[in-house]
Amino acid sequence: MIEYLRGELAELSPAAAVIDCNGVGYLASISLNTYSAIQGKKSCKLYIYEAVREDAYQLYGFADKQERELFLLLISVSGIGGNTARTILSALSSAELINIISTENASLLKTVKGIGLKTAQRIIVDLKDKIKTGAVAAAMGSEPGLPLQAATSSEVMDEAVAALTMLGFAQAASQKVVLAILKETPDAPVEQVIKLALKRL
Repeated sequence: MIEYLRGELAELSPAAAVIDCNGVGYLASISLNTYSAIQGKKSCKLYIYEAVREDAYQLYGFADKQERELFLLLISVSGIGGNTARTILSALSSAELINIISTENASLLKTVKGIGLKTAQRIIVDLKDKIKTGAVAAAMGSEPGLPLQAATSSEVMDEAVAALTMLGFAQAASQKVVLAILKETPDAPVEQVIKLALKRL
């Protein structure tokens, strides 16, 4: 069982990171919150969840233990897989998600792409007691701030569309939404653009 990977950040996109550990590159799927936390760093430490299935072996990486704990809670809910959990953790910060679950705000949770009202209600019912007692309670108030540096809009556009495509959205639809967001807020950093796009797609 891999607890964490610490090494050189060889490659980074809003949806994945490659960590070079003594010459071996590990590809980990990440959320936007983790992307924000490790962006611009030469080396990093990611807490890992290994998803082992008959047909696939996938690593999910998290900048902190609280986000990993939330991810584990989300995938324990019937009908929520790794990619859906990652989408939820990309659209909402750990603190926002904890707040939504503890206040039973299903209407806000269902604004996340792929989450209908029934699924949102199931997440809240299954997790509201667990988050009050679990390790994720410590995540309250630990929301990482967005990095100040913003790439040029063409770079932001390319990265945002690539990330949304990796999350399973159609490229044409992603481009249209990202373009509209960049017209409204041309200085928005890539993770903010993706968060806004996730709510519109």
